Amino acid sequence: MSVKKLSRRVVLRGLGTAIAMPFFEAMMPLGVTRGEVEAETPPNRMAFLYVPNGMHMPDWTPVTEGQDFELSPTLSALANHRKQMTVLSGLTLDGARAHGDGGGDHARSVASYLTGAHPKKTDGADINNGISVDQVAAEKIGSLTRFGSLELGLERSAPAGRCDSGYSCVYTSNMSWRSATSPVAKEINPQAVFDRLFGSGEKFDEARSRQRRARDRKSVLDFALDDAQQLRRRLGYHDKQKLDEYLFAVRTIEQRIVDSEKLIGREEFVPDFPRPAGVPRKLTEHLEVMFDLMALAFQTDSTRVISFMYANAGSNRGYPEIGAPDGHHNLSHHGKDPEKQAKISSINRFHVEQLSYLLDRFSEIKEPTGSLLDNSMLMYGSGISDGDRHNHDDLPIVLFGKGAGSIAPGGHIRYENGTPLANLYVSLLDRMGANVDAFSDSTAALPRLSG
Repeated sequence: MSVKKLSRRVVLRGLGTAIAMPFFEAMMPLGVTRGEVEAETPPNRMAFLYVPNGMHMPDWTPVTEGQDFELSPTLSALANHRKQMTVLSGLTLDGARAHGDGGGDHARSVASYLTGAHPKKTDGADINNGISVDQVAAEKIGSLTRFGSLELGLERSAPAGRCDSGYSCVYTSNMSWRSATSPVAKEINPQAVFDRLFGSGEKFDEARSRQRRARDRKSVLDFALDDAQQLRRRLGYHDKQKLDEYLFAVRTIEQRIVDSEKLIGREEFVPDFPRPAGVPRKLTEHLEVMFDLMALAFQTDSTRVISFMYANAGSNRGYPEIGAPDGHHNLSHHGKDPEKQAKISSINRFHVEQLSYLLDRFSEIKEPTGSLLDNSMLMYGSGISDGDRHNHDDLPIVLFGKGAGSIAPGGHIRYENGTPLANLYVSLLDRMGANVDAFSDSTAALPRLSG
């Protein structure tokens, strides 16, 4: 703390604790003005969010195209973020099609979602898929951050077993793949994510820190107070405000995690969806705290790449809180029944409403140039279009954010049906500085994203 200029990698340290900091003006070279700070290009971030079982497409797809498109019933829940939204129609996931393998569209839709590959049909150990776009980015730019990528979700990854028409459960529960034979399991426990983000990396000290926090009812911040006070003395007015807001956010998330642990055992288990200790039993609380952690991970530049699964492929979770207790997967096979279609649409809208919480958080976090959302690219969608048809063309895909100025959002773009989803991934990788000539079955970079 003795130097006049702060390192961009400054952290607050204590017993088993390492709290990364957001970007401060004091991290700029000496003599640089506030205007020059605001003119600097911030890092770009990339996140992929997946929902299972497709959509009720008539309520998803906007009728009109262009910048003045009318929001569809499902997407209308995101009206406050319309100017940060780019709806992409016509994109296709050919790797998720059967190609002679018969049933298993749900497993293929997840396994192929970020890889574009056609997974080998097996429920044994001889799994084979492809590297996913998030791991390509992690390989190329992961050295710039503490973590090359984070893999998160609400339901556990499965190590083995038969889940979908002869496909391994590994395919249905993992969308991030380090290699063709190595899926990256997702973390569903907010406490584990929090400890990873704010742990020192010293396992023994981290364990002692957790024990003392539990015993003395302390916050992770209590172990780094000396560093925090020293840092605060070095900061200007705006940076002090940012530090206070950030530390308050860390403490708030930590308290939410502690409160959710107190609820374990006080409510009945949802059938077929038991929750391990440390995971909020209420779905909305689980989502919100995971979304808060995603925001912190990007804000502190702990990583620039995140994948997130709302649920595993073919999830049959019921949603009684919105009048759809029947089971998501069962309802997706609606057979054009109007009542079932209405319930599917309500589940789709519910998922989108939760997404608005994440977009709100990203919009609230201010950076030298705009907001965290301005400097991110968040892709939301599914590897199945209509859940009843199990088709993988004209997918429900929407992109949020300006990609650090590289994307002009706010419109509905309709591409020729059959355009590879991998074309979008080539474009996103390029904007992340992880350039590739091609990815999976791509034919070119996806045009028209820049306006």
